[in-house]
Amino acid sequence: MATGRGAGVALSSLLAVLLAGPVQAQGLRVPEGFPPATSTPLQSAPPPSMPAQSMPLESPAPASRSRVGDYIVAVVNSDVITRRELDGRMQIALASLQQQNIQPPSQEVVERQVLERMIVERTQLQEAAAAGIQVDDTMLDRAVARIAEQNQVSVDQLRDELNRNGPGFQQYREDLRQEILMVRLREREVDSTVAVSETEIDALIEETRGQAAPAEMTLAQILVRVPEGSPSDEVARQRRKAEVLLEQLRGGADFAQLAAASSDGEEALRGGELGTRPADRWPELFLQAVSRLQPGQVSEIIQSGNGFHILKVVELTSATGVVLPTESMPVQQTKARHILLKTSQILSDEQARTRLSGLRDRLVQGGESFTELARQYSNDASAPQGGDLGWLSPSETVPEFERVMNSLEPGQVSQPIQSPFGWHLILVEDRRTQDVGRERQRSAARQTLFQRKVDQKYEDWASALRDRAYVEIRLGDDQQINY
Repeated sequence: MATGRGAGVALSSLLAVLLAGPVQAQGLRVPEGFPPATSTPLQSAPPPSMPAQSMPLESPAPASRSRVGDYIVAVVNSDVITRRELDGRMQIALASLQQQNIQPPSQEVVERQVLERMIVERTQLQEAAAAGIQVDDTMLDRAVARIAEQNQVSVDQLRDELNRNGPGFQQYREDLRQEILMVRLREREVDSTVAVSETEIDALIEETRGQAAPAEMTLAQILVRVPEGSPSDEVARQRRKAEVLLEQLRGGADFAQLAAASSDGEEALRGGELGTRPADRWPELFLQAVSRLQPGQVSEIIQSGNGFHILKVVELTSATGVVLPTESMPVQQTKARHILLKTSQILSDEQARTRLSGLRDRLVQGGESFTELARQYSNDASAPQGGDLGWLSPSETVPEFERVMNSLEPGQVSQPIQSPFGWHLILVEDRRTQDVGRERQRSAARQTLFQRKVDQKYEDWASALRDRAYVEIRLGDDQQINY
């Protein structure tokens, strides 16, 4: 479960700080279905560090926007990528390589790698727009506030720091907006389609019963991409390319440098590094390929629907304990209801707090029904059930909510309290001690199976989206088009 603890100011912290993720009809639970904060999706969309502006091809920019040296370098469906955008992203990529002590490839190779990442990103932003996915300023404000909180600074301090030493606060907000859009798109198009059956959960529990917890494993890859529907001779050509790369690695070539220069994976400019996660949560195809490898060793070539992969085990950390605990795990659970008011441009924080104070007076002094008021006024998906959240175990809700809920006695109604989701009134109905060992065991198994499936599905989906796009690259001097 992704809680977002310890995430940095970087855009890649977004997955861990989604403030309105796919919650389970409560509007306040910690989002499920995401990898831990230490994980990196197999080919997660790179953080868009420059704005992805769309310009209709038929409508040239006004003369005041025309600048020497700024021209179109790629057309992606109905959008364009400009030289200025590409140069900005290249500066960031080169700085990142330097920070990782990776010798950068030639300027032309970096340019090609960065431009391809931008094309993939643009196709996903276009898909999000077509699906009607939007990120309003309120959601963006909550995301920025949570990032500031996790870095133990105020929003004003974060703004000042970004304006002094970063891309600028407004630029950062727009980059963050685009990353949220792409995460929302992934939720809709990929995550929501991954199913884990009870039979699969039973099988995994039986398979791992009594086994030691899996080690954490860091993997890197070099991907030779094969476009969807490629003819057999093209597949053979790309396989030969992968074989040449493997020969270079076995001859002593540096994996990170070769990945930066030759990999088609979205993580190429990170030296091919895919991230760290418990070993059993990597895709089955990868697990089989690296099962006998030690840190520093590389795999044989493996083929997926996306192309040919060469994997490297970067690090392997032993772990202790039991992977899927079966022992008794008694916890105190709370049965609660809530009324949620979400703030917006129409409803301010102060107005939401005042409105909930009025509702609390009606409950405490007038004896009205919490259930009925929740049905009438709550903005949460639990409203039709009278705000019923069921039995909540520790850490199932955000800290602000849980802290106040735990301070209440059964029958008590809280004062209005604020969480990242808005303003709440909380009613505690009952408490009990419950053994959740089996429930946690099945939840851990479900998350493991989900993680194994979702990465490969995302990779296939992102590649298919890129393959379907109309892309025209205009990098040659003779193809410069000023606007």
